[in-house]
Amino acid sequence: MLSYIARRIALMVPTLFGILLISFVIVQFAPGGPVERVISQLQNPNSGGAADRVGGSSAGDSGAQSGGDASSYRGAQGLDPAFIKELEKQFGFDKPAHERFGKMLWDYIRFDFGRSYFRDAPVLQLIKEKLPVSISLGLWMTLLSYAISIPLGIRKAVKDGSRFDTWTSAVVIVGYAIPGFLFAILLIVLFAGGSFWQIFPLRGLYSDNFSELSVFGKIADYLWHIALPVTAMALGAFATSTLLTKNSFLDEIRKQYVLTARMKGLSERGVLYGHVFRNAMLIVIAGFPGAFVGALFAGSLLIETIFSLDGLGLLSFEAIVNRDYPVVFANLYIFSLIGLVVHLLTDLTYTWVDPRIDFETRET
Repeated sequence: MLSYIARRIALMVPTLFGILLISFVIVQFAPGGPVERVISQLQNPNSGGAADRVGGSSAGDSGAQSGGDASSYRGAQGLDPAFIKELEKQFGFDKPAHERFGKMLWDYIRFDFGRSYFRDAPVLQLIKEKLPVSISLGLWMTLLSYAISIPLGIRKAVKDGSRFDTWTSAVVIVGYAIPGFLFAILLIVLFAGGSFWQIFPLRGLYSDNFSELSVFGKIADYLWHIALPVTAMALGAFATSTLLTKNSFLDEIRKQYVLTARMKGLSERGVLYGHVFRNAMLIVIAGFPGAFVGALFAGSLLIETIFSLDGLGLLSFEAIVNRDYPVVFANLYIFSLIGLVVHLLTDLTYTWVDPRIDFETRET
């Protein structure tokens, strides 16, 4: 197992390199860029304040275009070419693309992600500030959906074709069909003072007086704030994992070893949890990394926006819109690394659930 873990860790290096390289090349051909954004702000000061903040940002290590003279940027006519050159130098675009990419790799190995172009703050500090929100949403959503879907899926498999299976399937399908953001709006209308009850708060992860509360009060306040967003996020994941669990258990229940165990006189519960559970749960465990990482990042964007939760999904979206490439590439790097590590942990969980699995014998 140790050699398998070492091989997987070694494969993370070329995987991360390929992800960053492909993304960096794509960005080179993407229209716009931080230099053009600043030029646009200068030409139209009423459109935003990015140009006012750019003076405090340091030169970036990532980026898109590397312009030549001022005429290579749309809207740069009438601006001093020396000023354009200074902007390019400030953002790091005065260097060839391969040098910028090499410097970015060296910095990322040391977890040095530079500073945001337009927020005038270290990228790592921004990520640390937003991480608690995204972890809260992703972790609680995954735990809630699995805590409900696994027992429900097992029950549906045991009662396959019954009335219970039919009406719960209808509920699950309806839940899967409802978009999470639409369900979030419905929850706000019903329970957050929209038109009916004012039970849950509308925004934020904590109350203003959070620091003054007792330990129990802080826990209650925290759970009170995340109740609606986590419920909205868990709806689709709950439906998917329920059907996955049911189908996985149905496949195992119909196999010959289950019939043999029943013929030996084992109880239905003993067969289900002593033999079927271990094999059927493998495919459910395999879906955990994607569910958690997806909820941690992309899956929480709309929910964070609707409930005014300033997390990583919202940070990444705003960075892409604003062409804040240090933030974009840092998020890409960190989440790719998290995804690879979680997949490795999933393989290790396989061996814990079923010791018969031996990754050492797999061909590489």
